[in-house]
Amino acid sequence: MEKNNVNITWKGNPMPLYGNSVEVGQKAPDFSAFGAALNKVSLSDYAGKVVVLSIFPSLDTGVCATQNRTFNKLASDLSEDIVIVGLSKDLPFAQKRFCVAEGIDRVETLSDYRNLGFVENYGFYMDAIGLLARGIVVVDKAGVIQHVEYVAEGTTEPDYNAALDVAKGLI
Repeated sequence: MEKNNVNITWKGNPMPLYGNSVEVGQKAPDFSAFGAALNKVSLSDYAGKVVVLSIFPSLDTGVCATQNRTFNKLASDLSEDIVIVGLSKDLPFAQKRFCVAEGIDRVETLSDYRNLGFVENYGFYMDAIGLLARGIVVVDKAGVIQHVEYVAEGTTEPDYNAALDVAKGLI
């Protein structure tokens, strides 16, 4: 896998990202990841819905936990046609444990621990530390990317409102 042209930092230090970066207007590449029951879930399973991919390094960090809590809270006001999918390399068991403990019921977490397409096709992989970078991708009902945020400093929160404004505008 090759380094892409997206520049971010991690704790102030440059952090190269690997995989093909995505852009607004392109067809969202399909990928598969694992749900809480080790069931394989693909982006194409959400066809006909607006999908907000909330990408983060690990639920075992404060910022990632906050990202999932915040999206869960904001999701309570969203249309049923919008799905928020939290995506990390955490094991599905850890994701499930976190969601149960935190009452996360409006964010569906998926694990890319086996590299089934997301890492290579979305360009969020921080090879130096083996985790996904933080960001958001919004995919419309037709499967076209309408919003992309690679968070410039990986230890800070994404712009929730910018992503959700785009998502709401697609309903």
